[in-house]
Amino acid sequence: MSRIIDAIKKDHRELEQYYNNIINAKNNDEATRWQNQFTWELARHSIGEELVVYPAFEKVLGEQGKQMADKDRAEHQTVKEELKKFQNLKAGHPEFLPTLKALMTDLSHHIKEEEEEDLPTLDQDLSADDSASMARSFGRTKAFVPSRSHPSAPNKPPFETVVGLMAAPIDHLADLFRKFPDDIISPNPSTKEDVAWQLTSIEKILLYRGRKSNDF
Repeated sequence: MSRIIDAIKKDHRELEQYYNNIINAKNNDEATRWQNQFTWELARHSIGEELVVYPAFEKVLGEQGKQMADKDRAEHQTVKEELKKFQNLKAGHPEFLPTLKALMTDLSHHIKEEEEEDLPTLDQDLSADDSASMARSFGRTKAFVPSRSHPSAPNKPPFETVVGLMAAPIDHLADLFRKFPDDIISPNPSTKEDVAWQLTSIEKILLYRGRKSNDF
C-alpha cells in the first residue's frame, strides 16, 4: 500500500532522472524529447500537489500546515515561471541549459524541504489508509491536469481545478504533436480518444473534486 510520501518521492526521482537525461543528451532531438517529458511530469506533479497535498497540509496540520502550504505554493510559482520559459526554448538555444539548471536549483531546494520536513510532518498524522487514499487521489488528479506550465493560473482550489480542467485538453491535444522519449513506458499518454473524453468529462471531475472534505 503506497503512502502519499512514497508517491511524491517517486515523482521527484523521475524528475531528477529526466533532468540528467537532458543534460547528457547526445543531440538536440534527444534533448527535446526529454525536455517534453520533464515538462509534462513537472507540470502535472506541481498541480497534483496543489490540488491534493497542500489542502491536506491545511486540513490536517492547522496553522502549521497553512504556513507550509503557503511556502510551497510560493516555491511552486517560481518553478512554474522558470518552467514556462524552459518549455518554450529550443534545444540548442544558448539559454536552454542555463535556464534548465536555474530551474533545477530551485526545484531541488523545494524537493529537499518537502521530503525532509513537510511530507514527514503530514504523513505521521495520517493513518495508513488515509495516506494511501491520498496517494491514489494524487495519481488520479495528475491524469486530468495541464501538462504544460501555466504560471498565471490560480494555485488553489476550486479556481485552479476549473482553470486546469479547461486547459488540460488543449495541452494534451498539443502533446500529440510533440516528441517524447522512445524508451520509457507511455512517454506521451495523450491520444485523440483521451482528449475527446476529457473534453466531455469536465463536469464529472468538478463534481468529484467537490466531494466531502475528508475524502482524499
